[in-house]
Amino acid sequence: MKTNTKKTAAKKITPKKTAPKRARTAKAKGPTGKNLDIYGAAPLPWSRALKQLEAGTAGSYWLATTKPDGRPHVAAVGALWVDGKVYFTTGTGTRKGRNLAANPECALSVSLTGIDLVVEGTAVRITDRPTLLRLANRYAAQGWPASVSGGALTADYSASSAGPPPWNLYVVRPTTAFGVATAEPSGATRWQFENRR
Repeated sequence: MKTNTKKTAAKKITPKKTAPKRARTAKAKGPTGKNLDIYGAAPLPWSRALKQLEAGTAGSYWLATTKPDGRPHVAAVGALWVDGKVYFTTGTGTRKGRNLAANPECALSVSLTGIDLVVEGTAVRITDRPTLLRLANRYAAQGWPASVSGGALTADYSASSAGPPPWNLYVVRPTTAFGVATAEPSGATRWQFENRR
C-alpha cells in the first residue's frame, strides 16, 4: 500500500507589532460646578479657591454645627486644609464637640483673598496615630506646638473656645462648597464633590 504524504511548509509565525502600552495615571478629578451668578458672570473655577487653601493663606475658619434643639451654633476653629480636606480640633465638652457627637453634619466658612467660601460635609473624628502625628506637625509648623496624646492632640495652650486638653481632631471631606467672589472677576458658584469616604 502506498501512502500519500504531502510536505507542508511550516508557516513562520511572527508576533504582531503593537503600540507600546501607555501607563494610565489617575487623573485628579475636581468638583463639578454650577453657576449661581444672576448677573451674567462666568462660573468661578474651583482652582481660584483651591490655590489659596493649599497655600495655607486662608483666614479664620468658622464651624457651623447644629444644637440638639435644631438651632445653629457657629464658632471659630483652628483649621487646616490638607489633601483636599479640612481638619480642625475641639474639646469633647465644648458646645461644638457635643453638637458633632450628636450630628456630625456641618459647614465651615472661610474668607479667602477675593472669594468667600463655605464647605459642607460630615465631621469624622480622627484617632489613628499616623494622621494625628502628621497634623500635629502641620499645626506646629504654623505656630501651635501641638503633640499627640492618646487619640487626640494636646499642647501647652489653645484657644479658650477649644476647652481643656486633649483636643479631638476632626476631618471634613467636602461634599458641597459655595464660593462668592469679593473681587473681580465676580461670580458665584456651587461645587459638588464626589463622595470620597
